[in-house]
Amino acid sequence: MKKIVTTFKLFVVISVLTLTACQDENTEPVQETAVAKVSIADLKKEITPGLKVVPDNVQTQINDSKSNLEKYLKNDLQITGINNLGKLASQRGIEISQNLISDREQFTAEGNILAPETVKVGQIGVLFSGDQLSEAQKGIKESASEQIKTGTDVLEISWNYKGQQFNSLCFYNESGIIWDNVFAGLVMMDIRGNSEVSPIEAQAKVSSKWFKEWWTAKWLWGSKRGEIGYKITIYYSGSTVSNVDVSDWGNISLGKAKSESKITKRTGAYGQCRYALGLCTPTGSLSFNSSNFSVSFSGLGSNIVSNGTKSLYP
Repeated sequence: MKKIVTTFKLFVVISVLTLTACQDENTEPVQETAVAKVSIADLKKEITPGLKVVPDNVQTQINDSKSNLEKYLKNDLQITGINNLGKLASQRGIEISQNLISDREQFTAEGNILAPETVKVGQIGVLFSGDQLSEAQKGIKESASEQIKTGTDVLEISWNYKGQQFNSLCFYNESGIIWDNVFAGLVMMDIRGNSEVSPIEAQAKVSSKWFKEWWTAKWLWGSKRGEIGYKITIYYSGSTVSNVDVSDWGNISLGKAKSESKITKRTGAYGQCRYALGLCTPTGSLSFNSSNFSVSFSGLGSNIVSNGTKSLYP
């Protein structure tokens, strides 16, 4: 009887192992299907014919971008061609588009073309790794999802970066280009910023004076994309400040911005404020630290961060 029980146990073990192996074999194709990549061919199935000719405003943006790339990067990065694919016709097309532009093998760019040494161009999975890769892919998907809708037109742009050929998907609507990995990642920024002081006015019982400073980011084609800044105003009589106002702002298309300011000296010989400002493209992040009143940038991407103190005298 013992022998029969032992034999039966052995049979059960063998059966379980065989069943497990079969289940593994059956589940493997399902796993592969779940992570199957999409391609341009898949996207084209979700596109209907659109405009045969690129609208004038989009063509102007591309032409002006070519000129600025040539001016500041010489021949390092060039637009070599465009192919009008058509209009996104379905939600499936939107999902494929988001997966394609955030895929680690797709090309992207970052940097300020006014400072050519900051420019980087390459595959997402090469420029980023680890947590930065996940953050960059998430940033691209989230920013693009706000822009890419059913009915959006799609271009395929051909690029040459130092002899390396690649393509990017460019989405546009009646207002112009709304997404492209390269256009979204590159900016034109004067890191010195701009400043302005209020004009001298006739003295009254209580006079005021203000100072404004700001930093602007532009698209490759030259129009304004985003801005960070602050403005401090003092109210005074003679040489004594009686009150101070301060304001701040931060905004950017296809990116992130933060701005904070506070008054640190309200009355006396002068007025003073602190400011913490930052903006960046979608592949980076900004955070504000209230304990040291500063904005910091993390990840990779084009960015401007300015933290400081400004004093204004009567």
